[in-house]
Amino acid sequence: MPHASLAFIAPSRQAIQFAIKTLLGAGLALWCAMRFGLEQPVWAMMTAFIVAQPLSGMVAQKGLARMVGTLVGTIMSVAFIGLFAQTPWVFIGALALWLAMCTASSTMLRSAWSYSFVLAGYTVAIIGLPAVSNPLTVFDQAVARCTEISLGILCATAASAIIWPQRVEVQLIQQANVAWRAGLNAASLALAQEGHARQGLLQVLGHIVAVDSQREHAWFEGTRGRQRAAALRVLSRDLLSMLRLARGVGRQLRQLSAQERECIEPLIVAAREQFEMEQMSGLDGLAERVRLAALSERLNTAQQICLERLLLLVTRMKVADQSLHAVEQGVAPRNAPDPLSWHSDWQTALIYGGRSALAFLAFCTFWMATGWTFASGGILMTAVVCSLFASRDNAAQIGMMFLRGIFYAIPVAFVVGELILPQLSSFAMLCLAMGVPLFFAALGMCNPAMGATSTSFALHFILLCSPQNQMNFSVSYFLNTSQALIMGVGFAVLAFNLISIRNPRWLGSRLLDATLNDLRRLTRRPLSGAENWFGGRIADRLLQLARHYPALPNETRTRWDDGIASLDLGDELLHLRGCLEAGDKSVGIAEQHFLQQLDLQLGIGPAPERGQVLDTAVEQLLQALDANTSSIDRRLARAALLQLQLGWKNWCAHKGEQYGLA
Repeated sequence: MPHASLAFIAPSRQAIQFAIKTLLGAGLALWCAMRFGLEQPVWAMMTAFIVAQPLSGMVAQKGLARMVGTLVGTIMSVAFIGLFAQTPWVFIGALALWLAMCTASSTMLRSAWSYSFVLAGYTVAIIGLPAVSNPLTVFDQAVARCTEISLGILCATAASAIIWPQRVEVQLIQQANVAWRAGLNAASLALAQEGHARQGLLQVLGHIVAVDSQREHAWFEGTRGRQRAAALRVLSRDLLSMLRLARGVGRQLRQLSAQERECIEPLIVAAREQFEMEQMSGLDGLAERVRLAALSERLNTAQQICLERLLLLVTRMKVADQSLHAVEQGVAPRNAPDPLSWHSDWQTALIYGGRSALAFLAFCTFWMATGWTFASGGILMTAVVCSLFASRDNAAQIGMMFLRGIFYAIPVAFVVGELILPQLSSFAMLCLAMGVPLFFAALGMCNPAMGATSTSFALHFILLCSPQNQMNFSVSYFLNTSQALIMGVGFAVLAFNLISIRNPRWLGSRLLDATLNDLRRLTRRPLSGAENWFGGRIADRLLQLARHYPALPNETRTRWDDGIASLDLGDELLHLRGCLEAGDKSVGIAEQHFLQQLDLQLGIGPAPERGQVLDTAVEQLLQALDANTSSIDRRLARAALLQLQLGWKNWCAHKGEQYGLA
């Protein structure tokens, strides 16, 4: 394929720098391991490739997560051997259960620290399986593996930090600007009521989630990195708030007639033009125009409320622009909110953990039935692949890419390891013979389309060549090891295909239940940090729904509509509570009663016959609001309450259209 070969024929400067850094880190790890006389230097070299990342902060965090996971896995392997060494089947069952638990735990986390659970899972297999036949050596093997892996982490981290260092915090500035422009575009589409609003919404949510996932890495790059990461949390909150306000203005505009909208259309157009500008210098003038227009007696109440919401949006734009400058300058504002939350589904995690355990048990059964000596290597590969990929939605596809990398590595490793290396007698020549294939593998690791295949090639090339102080060359050993690797990955891919979440309706139902539960919690959760908490979770779910949306027929694409309806409801609920909190506390009893009723009805869920269940509580809160002196906060709270009531009725009506009146 031309685009694939281009990564090797004409690589970018960044790819060449990454390949050189990775090779130097791996070579240093191998030299130190051989110089210190470690038992398996190959693990130090492989670890340097595993933790290799283009940015220094990513290498540091991944290395630290790997070290933590390795330590936990080492302790558990010693415990398992000590408890179950005399009963191999019980040991295998305990190891499968541990692997399932670690896979499920890594699925529940969107944080980069989920990698620690991955390592804790398969490190037990790395240390425990070879020690089954000789339990007394488990402690020595645990110390050796832990030392080799730690050495590889230190060498890779040092090479990444010293040679052409690329800092995550610099990348965050670019990603923050991209998210900012996507947020402005989504807000503009929301005001224009255009058909591309869905795509704009998904785009900004995707950018916000992506930049937040990189934020953790900057924490490992010193004070400036931590300051920039904290400023990014503020920017995420302001972008979500700006998107919420823009969608609220759009909902208010839909309630106006064509004539009513025509009167305020120039201000809407001016706001959209401001969204498209590179500089936000005209925000103060626009805000003043909107404020004066909202006070005009020529406008009715609905038009004034729409302009007042637009004024809030323009004000939030100014605040978000300041947050963007804080990210660029690396200055963290005070009282930064909590990071974005994420969707966690324990049922999906159990399924992913279950298929990891199934693949492991299937290969272990084959091992116990045949007594094949080299099967332990295949079992180890099954555990590694299951731990790494079992929590992915496209696990089978990634597993096949991993398997392809093994097929590429076998002939190259045979030529280098069985034909060339026996003729060499120095460490420099060893590095030259292995460095050429690994250099091209590192170039491929920079290409997302072939990253999994190239990584698999590099790791298994190193494993099959197995460099050490006392080299052993055996064709039969090479062929048996290669066969075990292929079978191990094959068992894992088979399990991924047998147990997969293929039904988008089931997934959509789980996401809807989780969203309704979050909406209930939003009625009583403190407003501080609620924007990032709810916004991050709903962003995760909408992005998941969007992946399955094109695969569904037109008449069953209702889960996306459910997600949008719940987003609208959450937006208006946050706006309502914010307006009520900004005013006096004279409506506290009515507000409390309404929130309790909303909590109750959300627990039951929307249904065709339930459109009127909130009317009584809404009417009581409206009366309490009308009994107080009129203010902007009270008018905005009243409008948000009516929008929330309308959104609930429309959601229930949509359910009626979906299932029929019967």
